[in-house]
Amino acid sequence: MRELTYSAAGFEAIAEEMRLDDKIFHLSTDPPGSLLKEFGEERIRATPIAESALTGMAIGAAGCGYRPIVDWRLVTFSFVAMDQVVNQAAKIHYMFGGQAKFPIVFRTTVGGGTRRAAQHSQSPYSMFMNLAGLKMIIPSTARDLKGLLKSAIRDNNPVVSFECGRIAGMKEDVPEDDYAIPFGKADIKREGKDVTIVALAWMVPEALAAAEELERDGISAEVLDPRTLVPMDADAIRRSVRKTGRLLIVDEACPTAGAAAEIATLVTEDAGSFAALQAPVKRVCALNVPIPYAPTLEDHVFPDRHRIVTGVRKLMEGARHG
Repeated sequence: MRELTYSAAGFEAIAEEMRLDDKIFHLSTDPPGSLLKEFGEERIRATPIAESALTGMAIGAAGCGYRPIVDWRLVTFSFVAMDQVVNQAAKIHYMFGGQAKFPIVFRTTVGGGTRRAAQHSQSPYSMFMNLAGLKMIIPSTARDLKGLLKSAIRDNNPVVSFECGRIAGMKEDVPEDDYAIPFGKADIKREGKDVTIVALAWMVPEALAAAEELERDGISAEVLDPRTLVPMDADAIRRSVRKTGRLLIVDEACPTAGAAAEIATLVTEDAGSFAALQAPVKRVCALNVPIPYAPTLEDHVFPDRHRIVTGVRKLMEGARHG
């Protein structure tokens, strides 16, 4: 096994799949040099800065038997293509009565911490979760990115890959063999017995760091990474909560109508999980404000390991619901 950065693991997944299937091609306003060198300009297309156009091109190509990969780059730019995503990609298989498949992968960077201010520091995946017809992955490690991205490329449905910008340079052991991680399978990154921390993207390494600190205080925290937003592994989350009796959800998106709210609902709607709760479910999310450019203010807006520790301690002090 060798170490790869998160970013390199993504490119490796694409390259491996492109070698296996000549129907796969890549669209981006800034094509990656490593892919361009190997596959050439026919399959690694440099496009105009017009996300609505390249997204529409991908939908049409997918309906004709190709398997396009669209790199929107920052999630901000996906908003330019929302009509194509909302009214076409998410619904077109259904509107064709299942007679045509539309296998498309949309890659995009989410999250803050990179000092890009309000427009380029967003995590709006709950907006996409509200659409029926899209699958969504949110890998937090290089290994998970490679395995989930390979599953996304092989899937016959539109898939959005939300990839955290802060993790891009982080290294991890990544298998060299061909492997794919199935959708809807959460991963317990750390076993625990006192509290479940469900964390997304950058919040996974922050939650693991918080769990180390909590362990020194005698608190055993289980860290669970859903890995995919749609489908969500509700069973794994509920099993963990039934074991620990407490749930803290950590996300760098804002809390209003977010993924954290959906996860909380999956637990509280389930009778067994709700009965197991020894304290109310708690969320630790970004503040409900546009992300500031000033580093000190940006750091104040986003959750971190210290807020996770504080949140868990409050949960441990909380009374059981009446």
